[in-house]
Amino acid sequence: MAKQKRDRNNLIALTGAAALVAIAVNFAISAINNKHRKKKDVPGSKVRVNLSASEIMKLAESIINKSKQVHDAVASIPLDKVVYENVILPLAELEAQQFPLIQSCVFPKWLSASEDVRKASAEAERKIDAHITMCRKREDVYRVVKALTVTGDGLTTDAKTFTRFLVREFERNGVNLTLSKKEELQRLTANIDELSMQYIRNLDDDCSFLLFTDMELEGLPQEFLKSLERSEDGKRKIIMRSHQISPVLELCKVGSTRRAVAISYGHRCETNVTILEQLIQLRHKLARLLGFANYADYATDDRMAKSSSKVFEFLENLSANLNDLAYRELSMLKALKKKEEGESPFGMEDLSYYVKRIKDQQFHINFGVIRQYFPINLVLSGIFKICQDLFGLGFKEVEGAAVWHPDVQLFSVLDLSSKEFVGYFYLDLYSRVGKYAHTCVIALQNGLLNSGSIQIPVALLVSQFEKEVDGHPGLLQFSEVVNLFHEFGHVVHHICNCASFSKLSGLCLDPDFVEIPALLMENWCYESLSLRLISGFHQDITKPIKDDLCKSLKKWRCSFSALKLKQEIFYCLFDQIIHSTENVDINGLFKHLYPKVMVGLPLLRGINPASCFPRTAIGYEATCYSHIWSEVFATDIFASKFHDDIFNLQTGLQFRRKVLAPGRGKDPLEMLSDFLGREPSIQAFLDNRADIK
Repeated sequence: MAKQKRDRNNLIALTGAAALVAIAVNFAISAINNKHRKKKDVPGSKVRVNLSASEIMKLAESIINKSKQVHDAVASIPLDKVVYENVILPLAELEAQQFPLIQSCVFPKWLSASEDVRKASAEAERKIDAHITMCRKREDVYRVVKALTVTGDGLTTDAKTFTRFLVREFERNGVNLTLSKKEELQRLTANIDELSMQYIRNLDDDCSFLLFTDMELEGLPQEFLKSLERSEDGKRKIIMRSHQISPVLELCKVGSTRRAVAISYGHRCETNVTILEQLIQLRHKLARLLGFANYADYATDDRMAKSSSKVFEFLENLSANLNDLAYRELSMLKALKKKEEGESPFGMEDLSYYVKRIKDQQFHINFGVIRQYFPINLVLSGIFKICQDLFGLGFKEVEGAAVWHPDVQLFSVLDLSSKEFVGYFYLDLYSRVGKYAHTCVIALQNGLLNSGSIQIPVALLVSQFEKEVDGHPGLLQFSEVVNLFHEFGHVVHHICNCASFSKLSGLCLDPDFVEIPALLMENWCYESLSLRLISGFHQDITKPIKDDLCKSLKKWRCSFSALKLKQEIFYCLFDQIIHSTENVDINGLFKHLYPKVMVGLPLLRGINPASCFPRTAIGYEATCYSHIWSEVFATDIFASKFHDDIFNLQTGLQFRRKVLAPGRGKDPLEMLSDFLGREPSIQAFLDNRADIK
């Protein structure tokens, strides 16, 4: 995932097994040598690493003071004197200069080994956030910027786009409203924030659990069973948390246990239904106050989808086209359950278990064995080689660079054709105490090319891999390999886009679009040619994964995916309906909508998913569709342009130029249509999932 915080944007060419051995060895040597080098600054990067707690706080104050000075100066311009040079240029330069400094204050919160530094970073972020929020509500600055949009004198196309984004930010914060409406907006926002957090707190505080005997948990691994608490009578405690629920639903052989767990998990925190109903009404009021018909239109207005009606059209079209495949999947799953459990009816609690059973029977894939073919350094060198061959990019470690931990590496990126320097990225791959627990990419400095002024992009890829186990180099689960490819897609995207304004660059892009390049990169994890390039048995890396296993992984990827995707679509439709319609009966909606979408898979009685659906409460309200949207269009791009030649440099360079490079300076749909030669389609996605044999 691209780590986005508000609008803060947020190898040598070798081939063959010998080359990969050489690259992997070089990675290991360079990691050791890094510990003994004299650290130095990075040319072209304003990012500051290894700041102390006091330095972070001083820098944060400096950022706020400078920002205030610039905003005050812009606000003082008479409305009849506004021009690009005294309004837009100073605001654009401020953002370009301050973004890497802001990130220098913020990223230690996730990565520093010092608790004091992490606390200072969190406090600095709070102060900077409060200041940024205040700036976006300054009516005096808004009036000046708005005045420039009226005349439009001397504005280039990119400058007009940048100005339009500024105006939209102000107006979505209610700056153009009357005083009474501003006060109402403030009240609504505060109430929405509090209710959203209460919804999440209720889920976090939920302590419900079920008790089962070992016989009732048959099929679950011994390691998992040993990790469970026991009650006084010796039964195992299954708490209602996903890390315990998911294994039970996927692995437990006892249908009654799966059903009991699914029901209990599905009706947690029933008071959250009332909270969600209140949230929805407040969001609709907020949207109307800002000039939108409903909250869904407000949420999608600045996204690729553009409107709620477009989202409905997309989801309903996709759902309808998946019906036949979903029916066939359900028939096969029912038949297997009947064979193994008799006449017990098939329910949604059985979906994960029997999908896994059929996939295991069809593909016989042992992911424990597969893991032995993915040493971390070999996977990394393979990713570098793929990006070199596909996008014409060269990677070289920057020796002696200042870093915040000995494990961190910094790489420079070159365009192999022009030999021009493109940017930098840090790799912070290995787990340690106090580090952010997930894999993500953080934009540290945005690329900028404007009137001869160049600012190079700097990215950071963070993960939590094990560096070594029992003295052996770290090995990646196949899911971790896919995740690493995904995140490297974000790195390439960030490095390759260089717009005229910082706000139009980096990873603070249209949320419907920003995941598409990353999801596209995942496809190279399922092609034989690229899989063999990134794999090698850990005891002899000249022996890559076998072709038949590569083919099995590719089929396994999309087999029996229609029903699960229909389930996702159901939740996305629910999310859109409640945020586009007034006074919806949530319980009634679930009962009415579910059978229409889920092709005969019954909804469990007694559950109320609205009470435990956090995406509707905070973060993804009215936008749950976005991941499916991105995945569909990423599949279309791969199938149409890369499937027949996954290392076609000409196609890769076109993708760089037409899709990655423009940033937010161009409409995403126009970029994809220009690259594809037509508008994106759902057909390739459907075709990709049609074969369930």
